[in-house]
Amino acid sequence: MLSKESIEKIEYELTKYPEDQRRAAVMSALRIVQTEKGWLSPESISDVAQYLGIPEIAALEVATFYNMYDLEPVGEHKITICTNISCMLRNSDEIVEHLQKKLGVGFNEVTKDGKFCLKEGECMGACGGAPLMSVNNTKMHEFLTVEKVDEILKELE
Repeated sequence: MLSKESIEKIEYELTKYPEDQRRAAVMSALRIVQTEKGWLSPESISDVAQYLGIPEIAALEVATFYNMYDLEPVGEHKITICTNISCMLRNSDEIVEHLQKKLGVGFNEVTKDGKFCLKEGECMGACGGAPLMSVNNTKMHEFLTVEKVDEILKELE
């Protein structure tokens, strides 16, 4: 069941599209529900589809195609590291190793305290700031060093 707050936000998103094009708001609706619940359960995806009046498979296709959607619980802070060529050439592998050691998890794992989840990301389109990472799909950090990563983690704790 979608919360009243989520419905209000989805309704706002729907104002951006013609009335007969509710499907156009599926990405926004999934993002809204994921932000509220922390991840997208099969029930949440179904609720979004029902609310928008689209087939469940249409919402599921979107949720499984884009890596910004989480289909299982993640930590309070989802850290996504870009490991594509531009970031790799600027030592993203060093950042990955440092994070894995410091957090004690590999990619797609959550720390024991539930605080952090580490994800490998595709190109984030900011190659000039490589290496980079995003936190919770909302804040991007560029020009990473081991020291800068430690500062970011400290702020998140």
